[in-house]
Amino acid sequence: MHLKAAIIGAGSWGTTIASLMAANGPARLWARDPEVAREINTDQRNRRYLEDAALSEKLVATADIDEAVEFGDVVVMAVPSKAMRITLTEVARKIRPWVPVISLAKGLEPTTNYRMTQIINEVLPGQPPGVLTGPNLAREILAGYSAASTLAMEDETVVRHLRPLFQSTLFRVYSNTDVVGCELGGAFKNVIAIAAGMGDGIGAGENTRSALITRGLAEMTRLGTAMGGRAETFAGLAGLGDLLATCTSNLSRNHTVGMRLGQGQRLDTIIAEMNQVAEGVKTSRMVEALAAAHDLDMPISHQVYRVCHEGITAREAFMAWLRREAGNEAEPG
Repeated sequence: MHLKAAIIGAGSWGTTIASLMAANGPARLWARDPEVAREINTDQRNRRYLEDAALSEKLVATADIDEAVEFGDVVVMAVPSKAMRITLTEVARKIRPWVPVISLAKGLEPTTNYRMTQIINEVLPGQPPGVLTGPNLAREILAGYSAASTLAMEDETVVRHLRPLFQSTLFRVYSNTDVVGCELGGAFKNVIAIAAGMGDGIGAGENTRSALITRGLAEMTRLGTAMGGRAETFAGLAGLGDLLATCTSNLSRNHTVGMRLGQGQRLDTIIAEMNQVAEGVKTSRMVEALAAAHDLDMPISHQVYRVCHEGITAREAFMAWLRREAGNEAEPG
């Protein structure tokens, strides 16, 4: 008997995951906009977020969140981090006991710095929480390119049971029990992706991008392990893998924000013209606070914070980073 999946949120990644899951069993996707749900059901398209990419003909969409949640033996949360708590309170009305809740969001809650599984535990106590994360660009996956991801939950038995719901021939899903590390990797890499984009925007070159990615990974790992994640997780799909994809692809929202900042555009203009959330802008503020709380020096993340929230230019941020004295590679800088 196939487990039934409810996917809450019909943005690009939620729709992509819903289409993958529909190929493996019954799947129902909740879209807040009834027109998006109608288009998915009649045309197998979500043109608002995925242009003309074809979706599974087996996927059913609904604009009724209660209908979707009641349907699901597993609930997949595909909403931005800032909307996670309020959406989970809607999910709470109809979710059955012990139904796993899997987050796709790669960010932290702005008011609390909570990870998404912490919010799930708080709003839906007793529902097993997890996260699906990795180097996953939605349009490439729908176009048929191969990719890999990590499903992280504390109970390895539950992970093995749920993994086939997401997996396909071209979409490999690995398991991990380091939920903390997987969530933090997915959130922190967005900040480094903005830095990489800024470098590309000002024409800093590929050597600089490589240095930023490498040193950025070191920053992510230092803060992530200080917060309870495992170092090896940041060397895997949820850390390095996701970081590489997000720092180098023009399909990455955070890289796009950084590139446009590097070209001299205003942040408020950039955000106003995007129809999806670039999590790294808000996450940079939270990383700045977390680094201070753990007494860690994170120079790349600090410069991204200054660009996004203190108004310095991308070029000024790069010059500040380059003026730092280079010491032992194991140290910050």
